[in-house]
Amino acid sequence: MEKEKQERKESISLATLDNDAENLGMEFLKEGQNTDEPVWDEEQGTGLDAGTGSSPFWRRRLQPVSLRVRTFYRGHAKLFRWIFLGLMCTAYAAFVLTACLLNFQRALALFILTCVVLFFLTYNLVKKLWGEKLLRNLKPLSNPRVNLWLKRCLGAAALVGLVLWLALDTSQRPEQLVSFAGVCMFIIFLFACSKHHFAVSWRAVLWGLGLQFVLGIFIIRTEPGFVAFRWLGDQIKIFLDYTVAGSSFVFGDMLVKNTFAFQVLPIIIFFSCVMSILYYLGLMQWLILKISWLMQVTMGTTATETLSVAGNIFVSQTEAPLLIRPYLADMTLSEIHVVITGGYATIAGSLLGAYISFGIDPSSLIAASVMAAPCALALSKLVYPEVEESKFKSEEGVKLSYGEAQNLLEATTNGAAISVGLIANIAANLIAFLAVLAFINAALSWLGEMVDIQELSFQLICSYILRPVAFMLGVEWADCPIVAEMLGIKLFLNEFVAYQELSKYKNRRLQGAEEWIGGKKQWISVRAEIISTFALCGFANFSSIGIMLGGLTSMVPHRKSEFSKIIMSALLTGACVSLVNACVAGILYVPRGAEVNCFSFLNTSFNNSSYDAYVCCKQVFQSMQLMGTSSPSFTGSRMEFTTEMLTNCCRFYNHTACV
Repeated sequence: MEKEKQERKESISLATLDNDAENLGMEFLKEGQNTDEPVWDEEQGTGLDAGTGSSPFWRRRLQPVSLRVRTFYRGHAKLFRWIFLGLMCTAYAAFVLTACLLNFQRALALFILTCVVLFFLTYNLVKKLWGEKLLRNLKPLSNPRVNLWLKRCLGAAALVGLVLWLALDTSQRPEQLVSFAGVCMFIIFLFACSKHHFAVSWRAVLWGLGLQFVLGIFIIRTEPGFVAFRWLGDQIKIFLDYTVAGSSFVFGDMLVKNTFAFQVLPIIIFFSCVMSILYYLGLMQWLILKISWLMQVTMGTTATETLSVAGNIFVSQTEAPLLIRPYLADMTLSEIHVVITGGYATIAGSLLGAYISFGIDPSSLIAASVMAAPCALALSKLVYPEVEESKFKSEEGVKLSYGEAQNLLEATTNGAAISVGLIANIAANLIAFLAVLAFINAALSWLGEMVDIQELSFQLICSYILRPVAFMLGVEWADCPIVAEMLGIKLFLNEFVAYQELSKYKNRRLQGAEEWIGGKKQWISVRAEIISTFALCGFANFSSIGIMLGGLTSMVPHRKSEFSKIIMSALLTGACVSLVNACVAGILYVPRGAEVNCFSFLNTSFNNSSYDAYVCCKQVFQSMQLMGTSSPSFTGSRMEFTTEMLTNCCRFYNHTACV
C-alpha cells in the first residue's frame, strides 16, 4: 500500500516537470511529508482539514485536475488572449454601430476616433507584412539623378503654387501680403544672424516652413481641419471643467469662482496628472514618434533633435529634453540649439489648459503649438547649421522613456505631485513680475512727469519700439500699439502675463464695450486677437534663460559652458518662430461665420451689450451721420430703423446722435 502511494506521488511530480509547471499547492508541505495524510497541528493535536468539509480523498482527486487546467491554459494562453481580444473588438464594433445608427451626429466624434485608430493599425499591419516589398519597388527613386530631378520638380511646383495662391487669395484681402512680407523679413533677419551662412541646409529650412504652411492651411482654411481643431479645443475646454469638482471640494465654490489662484492653477494639476497617465500608457510616446518621423524623413534632421521638438508640442521646455536625456552628452551644438529653440518656441500642455481658462481661443492655441514644431527645426537650422558629424542620423538605438512609474496609480500621483512645483513657480513669478512691472511703471511715470510726458510706462515704450514688428505680423495699424505692448510683456516678462492682458481685451470686445474711450482703444479686432494668440505662444522670454540653462546643465553638467554660448541665439530664434507662426496665421486667416443681420437683431429686444450689439449700433450711428436725418437707415437700403432701436442703442453707447 505504501509502495503504491509513493509511485502515485512520483508520477504527479514527473507530469508536472514534463509540462514545465510547478505544483504550487504543495509548497507548504515539509520535505518527505506524506501528501495523503492530513496536515497536523502539533500544538492543537487536530488536523488543519478539520471542519473544512474537504476530505483527503477529494483533495487527491482535485490536485491533478488543477494541474492539468493550469498546464492547458499555459499551453494555449496565446489562443485565449486572441479569443478575448476578438470578443472585446466585436463588442466595441457593436457599440459603435449601435451609436451611429441611433444618432450619427452624436456619435461622430467616436466614429472619427475609431477610424483614426483603424488607419494606424492597418498601416502597421501593411508595414509589417509588405513593408520590405514596397521599399524594393521604390528603390529606383533612390537613384541620385532621379532623386535630384524629383526634388527640383516638387520645389518648382510648390513655388508656382504658392505664387498663384497668394496672387488669387490676397486680391480680396491685401492685408495678407503684409503678413507674407513679415515672413520674408524674419527669415532674412535670421539668415543674417546665421552662425555658418554657407552651411545652411535649405532642405530643412524649406521643408520645415512648407510643413508649417500646409498645417496652417489644413487647420485654418479647410473646413474639416477647422472643425476638427475647433472640436478638439472645445473638448479640451469641457475636459478641463472637471477640475472644478476637485478644486471646489478643497477650496470651496466661492474661492474657485472669484479668485484667480484657485480658479486657474488647479487646472495645471489636473492636466499634468492626465499627461502623466498618457505617458505611462505610452500614448504620448507613440504620438511623438509619429510626428517626429514625419519631420525627420522630410527635413533630413537627426532622430534626437526631432524627437525633442516633437515632444515640445505636449510638454514644457525642461521636460522635453528628458525624452532624449541619455543622448544629450553626445549631441552636436547644432542639435542642442534645436532642442533649446524648440523649448522656447512652444508652450507646455499643462499651461495650455490655463490659457484656455482665460478665454483664449483653444483651436488657435493648439494650432500654434503644432505649427511651431517644424518651424522651430527650420529656423534653428537656419541660424545654427550643422557643421559637425552627428551620431544620431538614424532613429535606431534612440528609445523614448516611459517614466519611472510602476503602475497607473503611481503615474497619477506623480503627475499631480510634479505639478505642485510648477504651480509654485508660476505663482511666484506672477507675484514677482507683476510687482516689478508696477514698480517700473511708477518709476517711469515719475520720470516722465519731470519732462511733461504723461502716463509714461513700460507698455507705452514697448508699444512704440515693437509697433513695426506688430504691423509686419499683419495687424491693423490702429491695433498695433496694443499688440506691441503684449509682445513686449511676453518678451521681457512672460507669456502668462501677456495672455492675461489678451484675455482682458477679448472680454471687453465680447461684452460690447465701446472701442474708443478717451482716445484709448479698449479692444482689438478678431484678426488681431488670432495673430496675437500665435505670436504669444512660446516660452521665449528672458526669464526662461535660467530655467532652460538650469534644466539642461542638471542633466549634462560638463557641457554648461557650451550651452551658455548658444542660449541667447536659441532665445532669439524661438521668439522669431512665434512671430513667423503669427505671420502664417495672418496670411491664412479669413473671417468665419455669417455676419449678423443688424436690422433683424435690433428688432429683437436686447438687455445686455455685446459685440454684435456694438457693431449694429455703430452702423445705426454712422447711417444717421451719412443721411443727416433723425430717421436712420442703411445707406442704399429701403429698410429704416425705428426710434425704439435708436433709443435701445443709446442705452448702452454714447454718441452725438443720442442727444
